Order: sequence, then C-alpha cells, then structure tokens
Amino acid sequence: MSEASGQSGIRKISIVVPVYNEAENIETLVSEISRLEIRGLDVEIIIVDDGSTDDTWRILMECRRKCSAVRPVRHTVNMGQSAAMLTGIHSSSGDVIVTMDGDLQNNPADIPRLLDALEGCDVVCGYRFKRRDSLSRRWASKIANWARNRITRDGVRDTGCSLKAFRRSCIGDLPMLDGVHRFMPAYFALAGRRITEIPVDHRPRSRGESKYGNLSRLPRTVLDLIGFAWYRRRLIRPVKIERG
Repeated sequence: MSEASGQSGIRKISIVVPVYNEAENIETLVSEISRLEIRGLDVEIIIVDDGSTDDTWRILMECRRKCSAVRPVRHTVNMGQSAAMLTGIHSSSGDVIVTMDGDLQNNPADIPRLLDALEGCDVVCGYRFKRRDSLSRRWASKIANWARNRITRDGVRDTGCSLKAFRRSCIGDLPMLDGVHRFMPAYFALAGRRITEIPVDHRPRSRGESKYGNLSRLPRTVLDLIGFAWYRRRLIRPVKIERG
C-alpha cells in the first residue's frame, strides 16, 4: 500500500464483518486479513456474530486468543445483517471503517486498494467486476441495483457489494434502521459525502450457504426503497446560518 493513507491522517482502521453461521469460514477469514501488509496502521478486526447457532462464537474466541487484533462481538439473537453491521461500526475505534462479508467472497487483499482510493474522498465503494455467483443471483442483483438507483440516485453501480471503506466522520450518516446496509452509499450521498468506486475481486462461495440477500427479501427491499424515498423527502438539509 502507498503512503497516501498515512498522509491523510489515518492511524487505525477497523474491519467490520457481520457473520451468521459461518463457522467454516472464520479462521480462513481472520488468517487472510492478518496477512495483509498495511504499513504504519493499527488494525482491529471486529467480527459480529449475529446470533449464530453453530460454532461461530467458539471459533471466534479461539481466533481472539491467537490474534490480538480480533475483537469478537455477539448478538444473543439473530437481528439481521443491518443490525450486525451497525453494531460493528459503532463498536469500532478506527479512523477508517472497512466493511465486508464473512463468506470469503469478498477478498481482503482489496482492502489496501480501498484505503489508497480514499485519498481525496470520504467513501470508497467496491463493485464486483466479475461476479462469481449463479446466473439467477447475478440477474437479481442487476435488477435490484437498477431499482435502487432509480430511487436513490446515488450513482453507485453495485450497492450490494459489502466491501466499502469510509471515514469515521461518516458514521453519523447511517440511521439505526433495519435494511440500512442496502443503502449505505445513498445515505452517504444524502449527507454530501464524496464517493468513489473501484473494481474489486469476487470469489465463489466454497463453504457454507448464503444467509443474507436472497430473493425472499425482495418485498422487504421494496419497502426499504419506499422508506428511503420518504426519508429523503423529509430530511432537513443543513443551510448556511447567519447570526446577528
């Protein structure tokens, strides 16, 4: 990684990963993140166990003993991806927060590139250059992204890609709402943040099954779109204030 991030005042990054029943993938994920070469920066790995019913929590405890950067957090019941993502974000202490999935389809090797791209902007969104999913899943994603962009007008081509990096000052842009993880770029755009996109790797899922983001969630996504449109319409935007 270049020295650009250090010159931007970044001293520590928080990598936030929501997981649900990903016991088969946790150790590999931690190992891949731990091997990253991010010079001059402290790194914390916040993995949020969203009420898993398998061995995810036990394995997270083992990973914490082996790697001091790992900070496990647990929901006692399954709350959903948005809740887990927000829990991790609000548990973080880094100058920059990086979000990613825990199923190993996001490649941690892209994180240094995200940090480099953060120079001169507030938010970097990854987009999956070559999707490694089934044809039906890819088409569902295309339709979802088209529908979201028609409403949100955030200009982000792949808002469903969890691999993102943003500055700590952006945390307050995200309301504590179920479904907010689907609209993070849109909320950042509403707050006037500078957003850029970079292509990122996308790997096929080799172990476990997808728990988040299937077609059964489509009705909820439509409701979230309606909710976002209402939120944007009612939002009080900052204006210049003059005092006498």
